[in-house]
Amino acid sequence: MIPLELRRMITRGLRSADLARVFAVVAFGTAFSSFAIQRLTGPATLHTMVAGLCALGLAILIARRRELSLLGLAPTLLVGFVLWALASVLWADDASDTLRSWLSLLAYAFLAVVIAHTRDALQTLRALGDVLRALLAVSLGAEILSGILIDMPIPVLRIAGDIALGGPIQGIFGTRNYLGFVTVIALLTFLVEWRTQSVSFGRSVVSITLAGLLAVFSASPTAFVVAMVSTVALFALALIRRVDAARRRDLQLGLGVAVALLTLAAYLLRSRIIDIVGAATDFSNRSRIWAELLVWIPRRWLQGWGWHGGWSNDTFPFNAINWQLRIDHLSALNAYLDVALQLGWVGLLLFGGMCAIALVRSWITASERRSSVYAWTPLLLVAILTESMFESFALGGAGWMLLALCLVRAGQARSWRARIGDAIDPAPTTHEALPHDPR
Repeated sequence: MIPLELRRMITRGLRSADLARVFAVVAFGTAFSSFAIQRLTGPATLHTMVAGLCALGLAILIARRRELSLLGLAPTLLVGFVLWALASVLWADDASDTLRSWLSLLAYAFLAVVIAHTRDALQTLRALGDVLRALLAVSLGAEILSGILIDMPIPVLRIAGDIALGGPIQGIFGTRNYLGFVTVIALLTFLVEWRTQSVSFGRSVVSITLAGLLAVFSASPTAFVVAMVSTVALFALALIRRVDAARRRDLQLGLGVAVALLTLAAYLLRSRIIDIVGAATDFSNRSRIWAELLVWIPRRWLQGWGWHGGWSNDTFPFNAINWQLRIDHLSALNAYLDVALQLGWVGLLLFGGMCAIALVRSWITASERRSSVYAWTPLLLVAILTESMFESFALGGAGWMLLALCLVRAGQARSWRARIGDAIDPAPTTHEALPHDPR
């Protein structure tokens, strides 16, 4: 039996702001450096770290249970998507692999839920910014070491050492496209840090320069596209925030209709777009796999082939697709097609629905509230959803964790369940308040 005083001390520790900050930093650091952790110490180490963080996160939520509402813990569609992935164990060809992949999906989503309910927007922004600054600095240092100081590759981290040649470089993230994706996320984070004055001007300048430099050296074509779309979104949001409230609704509606029409046109012309992209750019590899997936998806159009996250050559139908293409792909190089392949149209509707609702919620919130910190969530969602057209980063690891975090954060701002919860228990919460302590 634990003494009462010791129990109270443990509870105070679990409820402390310092532990919440450390938890967020370690969780982000683990997720974004998962490739390096696995390569240097093995997958078991990463799994143990994630499991330990989940156990600690559960303890934190239990200690804070009086501040939380079970009804508003996570968005309905996010819960539905995770449960549908679990249900796919029933029809997957490799049920054990599906269960393992689902546990990873659940774990990273749970970490996002814990962070969203223990840190407010600016505190989360600061935690992610600190982690990305450190990891990008380590990446640059590793590339300089490999490409300039010792002039030889570092195979264990897949660093080719091409920085002296102008790139492409991978840093500690495994591929140039993943590094490019991280740099775009970092740039958006650092820009919002600068706008909110949550870090010094000098640190903001150094951080933005570091992320921009690595983005250029990554030579990632997908990162370039994501950066362009994110820039357009940034200027659109800035314009909407400056329009008076009477005209804002019409402008929002027009923007929404335009995006919907473009999305519908892209879907109707998907085969033609794949042909054009494959013929006109170096996306030909993607066009081949996308065309092959359009053959496989209709074979199990409703429920898919079972959730597996990343592809394995030991699992059907991924081994058959790779054999047909004569190359070993680790994903569909498109999150939406990957979801359709693995979870069918049901999964795709859940995935698309939760992302679309979160984007609309966070966009409206950012357009109505004065603080720039509210612009962070919709801009991250735009970047993640655009990147999902060319990669499947949003379905696992740091990409999925960041997406889940944005979904929960958007739901905290505007949710019918939150209104119901407030009616049942009107106790005040601090999720939407700007932090008085940015630690």
